[in-house]
Amino acid sequence: MSQMRQRTLAVVLLAVLVAACATTGCSQQETVSDFDTLAEWMTGSFSSQAQSIADTNYYDIRLEMARIWSSREDGCWLYVEQAVATYLDHPYRQRVYHLTEDPPGTFRSDIYLLRDPIRFAGVWSEDHPLAALSPDSLTLKDGCTVFLAKTEDGAFEGETVVGECGSTLHGASYATSEVRVTADGILSWDRGWDEEGNHIWGAEHAGYVFDRVVPEVVEE
Repeated sequence: MSQMRQRTLAVVLLAVLVAACATTGCSQQETVSDFDTLAEWMTGSFSSQAQSIADTNYYDIRLEMARIWSSREDGCWLYVEQAVATYLDHPYRQRVYHLTEDPPGTFRSDIYLLRDPIRFAGVWSEDHPLAALSPDSLTLKDGCTVFLAKTEDGAFEGETVVGECGSTLHGASYATSEVRVTADGILSWDRGWDEEGNHIWGAEHAGYVFDRVVPEVVEE
Protein backbone atom coordinates (compact mmCIF):
# COMPACT_ATOMS: atom_id res chain seq x y z
CA MET A 1 0.00 0.00 0.00
CA SER A 2 1.41 3.40 -0.96
CA GLN A 3 2.21 6.02 1.67
CA MET A 4 -0.38 8.34 0.15
CA ARG A 5 -3.10 5.68 0.49
CA GLN A 6 -2.02 4.89 4.06
CA ARG A 7 -2.30 8.55 5.02
CA THR A 8 -5.71 8.83 3.38
CA LEU A 9 -6.97 5.74 5.25
CA ALA A 10 -5.63 7.09 8.54
CA VAL A 11 -7.45 10.40 8.03
CA VAL A 12 -10.70 8.59 7.22
CA LEU A 13 -10.43 6.37 10.34
CA LEU A 14 -9.74 9.41 12.53
CA ALA A 15 -12.78 11.21 11.12
CA VAL A 16 -14.94 8.15 11.80
CA LEU A 17 -13.72 7.95 15.43
CA VAL A 18 -14.33 11.66 16.04
CA ALA A 19 -17.85 11.39 14.63
CA ALA A 20 -18.56 8.32 16.75
CA CYS A 21 -17.40 10.08 19.90
CA ALA A 22 -19.56 13.10 19.14
CA THR A 23 -22.57 10.80 18.72
CA THR A 24 -22.05 8.42 21.63
CA GLY A 25 -20.29 10.73 24.09
CA CYS A 26 -17.04 8.76 24.29
CA SER A 27 -15.30 9.13 27.62
CA GLN A 28 -12.40 7.54 29.42
CA GLN A 29 -14.35 7.77 32.69
CA GLU A 30 -16.31 4.84 34.02
CA THR A 31 -20.09 4.97 33.91
CA VAL A 32 -21.55 6.33 37.16
CA SER A 33 -23.80 3.74 38.80
CA ASP A 34 -27.35 4.44 39.97
CA PHE A 35 -26.17 3.82 43.53
CA ASP A 36 -23.46 6.50 43.25
CA THR A 37 -25.98 8.91 41.71
CA LEU A 38 -28.48 8.35 44.52
CA ALA A 39 -25.77 8.79 47.16
CA GLU A 40 -24.63 12.03 45.52
CA TRP A 41 -28.17 13.39 45.26
CA MET A 42 -28.82 12.61 48.94
CA THR A 43 -25.73 14.55 50.02
CA GLY A 44 -25.83 18.30 50.58
CA SER A 45 -27.86 21.15 52.07
CA PHE A 46 -31.60 21.48 51.43
CA SER A 47 -34.34 23.97 52.34
CA SER A 48 -38.16 24.06 52.32
CA GLN A 49 -38.19 27.86 52.41
CA ALA A 50 -39.86 28.23 49.00
CA GLN A 51 -42.64 25.84 49.96
CA SER A 52 -43.20 27.61 53.29
CA ILE A 53 -43.63 30.94 51.47
CA ALA A 54 -46.10 29.45 48.98
CA ASP A 55 -48.08 27.53 51.63
CA THR A 56 -48.11 28.63 55.27
CA ASN A 57 -49.12 25.12 56.35
CA TYR A 58 -45.45 24.22 55.94
CA TYR A 59 -42.51 25.39 58.03
CA ASP A 60 -39.19 26.63 56.75
CA ILE A 61 -37.06 23.57 57.50
CA ARG A 62 -33.37 23.10 56.79
CA LEU A 63 -32.07 19.63 55.98
CA GLU A 64 -28.38 18.75 56.09
CA MET A 65 -27.06 15.42 54.80
CA ALA A 66 -23.30 14.86 55.05
CA ARG A 67 -21.17 11.86 54.09
CA ILE A 68 -19.45 10.12 57.00
CA TRP A 69 -17.02 7.21 57.27
CA SER A 70 -16.15 7.44 53.57
CA SER A 71 -13.39 4.84 53.95
CA ARG A 72 -15.92 2.10 54.72
CA GLU A 73 -16.79 -0.27 51.88
CA ASP A 74 -20.25 -1.35 53.08
CA GLY A 75 -22.31 1.30 51.31
CA CYS A 76 -22.81 5.01 51.93
CA TRP A 77 -23.22 6.44 55.44
CA LEU A 78 -24.83 9.86 55.98
CA TYR A 79 -25.29 12.07 59.01
CA VAL A 80 -28.72 13.74 58.73
CA GLU A 81 -29.90 16.81 60.62
CA GLN A 82 -33.20 18.70 60.39
CA ALA A 83 -34.00 21.99 62.08
CA VAL A 84 -36.49 24.83 61.85
CA ALA A 85 -34.74 27.72 60.10
CA THR A 86 -35.06 29.96 63.16
CA TYR A 87 -33.60 27.31 65.50
CA LEU A 88 -30.69 25.86 63.55
CA ASP A 89 -28.67 25.21 66.71
CA HIS A 90 -31.50 23.05 68.12
CA PRO A 91 -32.26 20.42 65.46
CA TYR A 92 -35.42 18.40 66.10
CA ARG A 93 -34.17 15.35 64.20
CA GLN A 94 -30.70 13.81 63.99
CA ARG A 95 -30.14 10.47 62.33
CA VAL A 96 -27.58 8.35 60.52
CA TYR A 97 -28.65 6.77 57.23
CA HIS A 98 -26.96 3.70 55.78
CA LEU A 99 -27.55 3.43 52.04
CA THR A 100 -26.98 0.06 50.33
CA GLU A 101 -28.09 -1.74 47.17
CA ASP A 102 -29.58 -5.23 47.53
CA PRO A 103 -30.74 -6.78 45.26
CA PRO A 104 -29.42 -4.85 42.22
CA GLY A 105 -31.75 -1.96 41.41
CA THR A 106 -33.27 -1.90 44.90
CA PHE A 107 -31.81 0.65 47.30
CA ARG A 108 -32.40 0.62 51.03
CA SER A 109 -31.82 3.40 53.51
CA ASP A 110 -31.57 2.01 57.04
CA ILE A 111 -32.16 4.55 59.80
CA TYR A 112 -30.04 4.73 62.94
CA LEU A 113 -30.36 6.74 66.15
CA LEU A 114 -27.54 8.51 68.00
CA ARG A 115 -27.07 8.51 71.76
CA ASP A 116 -27.51 12.03 73.18
CA PRO A 117 -27.75 13.45 69.63
CA ILE A 118 -27.85 17.17 70.52
CA ARG A 119 -24.11 17.09 71.24
CA PHE A 120 -23.56 16.48 67.53
CA ALA A 121 -25.65 19.44 66.33
CA GLY A 122 -23.87 21.20 63.50
CA VAL A 123 -21.20 18.56 62.87
CA TRP A 124 -22.41 18.23 59.28
CA SER A 125 -20.27 21.29 58.45
CA GLU A 126 -17.06 19.65 59.67
CA ASP A 127 -14.53 17.98 57.37
CA HIS A 128 -15.01 14.55 58.96
CA PRO A 129 -18.35 14.39 60.82
CA LEU A 130 -18.75 11.73 63.52
CA ALA A 131 -15.19 10.52 62.92
CA ALA A 132 -14.94 9.34 66.53
CA LEU A 133 -18.02 7.10 66.21
CA SER A 134 -18.66 3.80 64.44
CA PRO A 135 -21.81 1.88 63.43
CA ASP A 136 -21.75 -0.23 66.59
CA SER A 137 -22.41 2.93 68.63
CA LEU A 138 -25.73 3.48 66.84
CA THR A 139 -29.20 2.02 67.38
CA LEU A 140 -31.13 0.74 64.37
CA LYS A 141 -34.73 1.97 63.99
CA ASP A 142 -36.05 -1.48 63.21
CA GLY A 143 -38.81 -1.54 60.59
CA CYS A 144 -38.15 2.04 59.45
CA THR A 145 -36.00 1.23 56.41
CA VAL A 146 -36.92 3.18 53.27
CA PHE A 147 -36.79 1.07 50.09
CA LEU A 148 -36.14 3.01 46.88
CA ALA A 149 -35.99 2.29 43.15
CA LYS A 150 -35.21 4.35 40.07
CA THR A 151 -38.26 5.63 38.18
CA GLU A 152 -38.77 6.14 34.45
CA ASP A 153 -38.09 9.87 34.77
CA GLY A 154 -34.70 9.22 36.39
CA ALA A 155 -35.67 10.04 39.97
CA PHE A 156 -35.51 7.66 42.93
CA GLU A 157 -38.71 6.95 44.86
CA GLY A 158 -39.52 4.76 47.82
CA GLU A 159 -41.22 4.29 51.16
CA THR A 160 -41.28 2.31 54.37
CA VAL A 161 -43.32 -0.86 54.78
CA VAL A 162 -46.71 0.18 56.19
CA GLY A 163 -47.16 -0.79 59.83
CA GLU A 164 -43.57 -1.82 60.51
CA CYS A 165 -42.03 1.46 61.71
CA GLY A 166 -43.25 1.89 65.27
CA SER A 167 -43.97 5.38 66.60
CA THR A 168 -45.54 6.64 69.83
CA LEU A 169 -45.31 10.34 68.94
CA HIS A 170 -48.56 12.13 69.86
CA GLY A 171 -50.18 8.78 70.55
CA ALA A 172 -49.45 7.22 67.18
CA SER A 173 -48.99 3.49 66.67
CA TYR A 174 -46.70 3.56 63.64
CA ALA A 175 -45.13 5.96 61.15
CA THR A 176 -44.67 5.95 57.39
CA SER A 177 -42.16 7.73 55.19
CA GLU A 178 -42.37 8.42 51.46
CA VAL A 179 -39.37 9.82 49.63
CA ARG A 180 -38.53 11.13 46.16
CA VAL A 181 -34.92 12.08 45.36
CA THR A 182 -33.78 14.08 42.32
CA ALA A 183 -30.73 16.11 41.40
CA ASP A 184 -32.61 19.28 42.46
CA GLY A 185 -33.87 18.17 45.85
CA ILE A 186 -35.79 15.78 48.05
CA LEU A 187 -39.49 15.34 48.71
CA SER A 188 -40.10 13.78 52.12
CA TRP A 189 -43.47 12.89 53.60
CA ASP A 190 -43.42 11.55 57.15
CA ARG A 191 -46.70 10.73 58.89
CA GLY A 192 -47.91 9.02 62.04
CA TRP A 193 -50.98 6.75 62.29
CA ASP A 194 -52.98 5.08 65.04
CA GLU A 195 -53.88 1.38 65.13
CA GLU A 196 -56.99 2.00 63.00
CA GLY A 197 -54.99 3.81 60.34
CA ASN A 198 -56.14 7.31 61.27
CA HIS A 199 -53.73 10.16 60.57
CA ILE A 200 -52.19 11.49 63.82
CA TRP A 201 -49.26 13.71 62.87
CA GLY A 202 -47.34 14.98 59.85
CA ALA A 203 -48.32 17.00 56.80
CA GLU A 204 -51.83 16.09 55.68
CA HIS A 205 -51.94 16.74 51.95
CA ALA A 206 -48.38 16.45 50.63
CA GLY A 207 -44.82 16.04 51.76
CA TYR A 208 -42.13 18.62 52.40
CA VAL A 209 -40.26 19.83 49.33
CA PHE A 210 -36.58 20.37 50.14
CA ASP A 211 -34.80 22.29 47.39
CA ARG A 212 -31.06 21.80 47.06
CA VAL A 213 -29.13 24.80 48.35
CA VAL A 214 -26.29 25.70 45.99
CA PRO A 215 -23.42 27.47 47.78
CA GLU A 216 -22.80 30.99 46.57
CA VAL A 217 -19.54 31.57 44.75
CA VAL A 218 -17.57 34.34 46.41
CA GLU A 219 -15.50 36.32 43.93
CA GLU A 220 -12.13 37.44 45.19
